[in-house]
Amino acid sequence: MPDSAELQNDTMKLVNDLQDINFFAVLFVVAVAWGIIYLVTKTLPFLAERGPSQLRLLVLAGVPIIRLFVIVVASYWIVPMVFHITFQNVLVFAGAASVAVGFAFKDYLSSLIAGIVSILERPYRAGDWVEIGGDYGEVRSVGMRALQLVTAADDVITVPHDKLWTNNISNANDGARTLMCIAEFYLTPDHDAEKIRGALLDVALTSAYLEYAKPVVVMLTQTPYGTHYKLKAYPFEMRDQFAFISDMVVRGKRAIAAFGGKETTATFTAVQTTNKASLAR
Repeated sequence: MPDSAELQNDTMKLVNDLQDINFFAVLFVVAVAWGIIYLVTKTLPFLAERGPSQLRLLVLAGVPIIRLFVIVVASYWIVPMVFHITFQNVLVFAGAASVAVGFAFKDYLSSLIAGIVSILERPYRAGDWVEIGGDYGEVRSVGMRALQLVTAADDVITVPHDKLWTNNISNANDGARTLMCIAEFYLTPDHDAEKIRGALLDVALTSAYLEYAKPVVVMLTQTPYGTHYKLKAYPFEMRDQFAFISDMVVRGKRAIAAFGGKETTATFTAVQTTNKASLAR
């Protein structure tokens, strides 16, 4: 029978002997897990783009969840094959890992933890339009460490998940199929506000991009620069938001001119004056 020293050494052994590790099984699990993740990340976005628009966001949201599940299951199978799992080894490994991670990989680990939190709390999903740190775009993919945004200029921006701890995240649609668009106008005070308001309302209601199931609202406030109009409406497809806003602005300017309204240049003058003052300082 083995003595107590041999039992203690066996208990504290972190990695199994090479002859005890089934490398074929480890490689098989890794290959299957990688294949499933690759298939999911390619197939689900493909189906989402070609399926009903109502299901696109739901299908895209399943990609990071399935990827996390596959990684957890694969790790559950691989770790016992390679490591000698005991309570003492877990404590030793946790202590060593915490020191190493704390000094070398704290930012990376923070992003990984934030990535798991983002999958559970869902502040953003694939297909959502979000603004993070001044960058606004569509979430193309949500990885374990970072997400990718595609902006209106077709730039791809990689944002680490640890921005979740320090930045406000503005989600324009939050999983919905559409989002609010706002066209803004500044007019001189000498006009018939009721007629202008009705004209702008008709502009939105006759747009080819409009989602008729959502409300259309015209808001106006008086400012030192003139009367500020906000035409708020929802496009049928949120990817048309910029075309929708442009359509409302072009036809809105035409409607304002037809009813005798004049757009004020005071806002631009004020901006230029502010910029000159900033440069002077």
